[in-house]
Order: sequence, then structure tokens, then C-alpha cells
Amino acid sequence: MARMAPAAKTAQRPAPHAASRKSTPIADPSAAPASAALAQRIGALCEEFKAQDITILSLKGVSDMADFFVIASGTSDMHVRSTAQRLEDELKREGQRPAHTEGIEQGRWAILDYVDVVVHVFHPAMRSYYQLERLWGDATVVPLTVQGAKA
Repeated sequence: MARMAPAAKTAQRPAPHAASRKSTPIADPSAAPASAALAQRIGALCEEFKAQDITILSLKGVSDMADFFVIASGTSDMHVRSTAQRLEDELKREGQRPAHTEGIEQGRWAILDYVDVVVHVFHPAMRSYYQLERLWGDATVVPLTVQGAKA
């Protein structure tokens, strides 16, 4: 019976997370336009909330992690916190909920993970230090179209 206990524990372990980020390419071509639209909407909201240096990177062909990164800077810890919180609140009202958030309370580097689109809101010093645009230098910069912003 002692031998069965480890097997029982193994059987109770959760299976590997099947929905982990795109381990295989998505066959549904409609997913890309939806993520592109979400990235544009997030960029427009960042602009509306007075974020600076807004950059949208397309990670297609570079990484399976996500389709897009939206990177923006706040002017202070408080601005980073409020921008990230307002993004989360506005997108929730529009039916988009993040799979994960991190760093909002600290206000130095907030991440909102919408699976296909990952938002990074940085304090300027942190953005300069981590240089995500340089790190993801193979990614394509996508122009921001501000039509998605509410007037």
C-alpha cells in the first residue's frame, strides 16, 4: 500500500495547463484581427489617459507569447497606477477581463495580461532600464490609430 500512495498523489496533480499561451499557432484567422483591434483600443485608451511614448509591437512571427505588446509610460508612480487601473476598469466595462495583472499597486511597472495582448505601463526610469522595445527588436512597430478613443 505504501507504493500506491505516491501513485495516488500523482493522479491528483492537476494536468498541465492546457490553455497556456499559444503553444501552437492558432488556426483561426479571425483571432488576429480581434487582438489587433484590442491592441489599438488599449493604445487609444493610453493616449486618452495621457500616457506617453505609446508603442504597439506585433510579436507575430517573433514569439508565441502574445500577438501584441502595448507599451506606455506614465509620468510618475501615481500616473502609472492610475493609467493601469483605468485601463483595467474601462476594458472590463467593454467585456475584456485580464487573465493576470501585476505591479499596479507599486506603480513602477504594471502589467495587464489579456492573453493575446499584454500591456506594460512603465515609470519612465523602469522603461529606460528594461528597454522592451530593444529587447523585442525583431517585433514590428504598429502605428497607433486613435479612432478607438472615446471623445
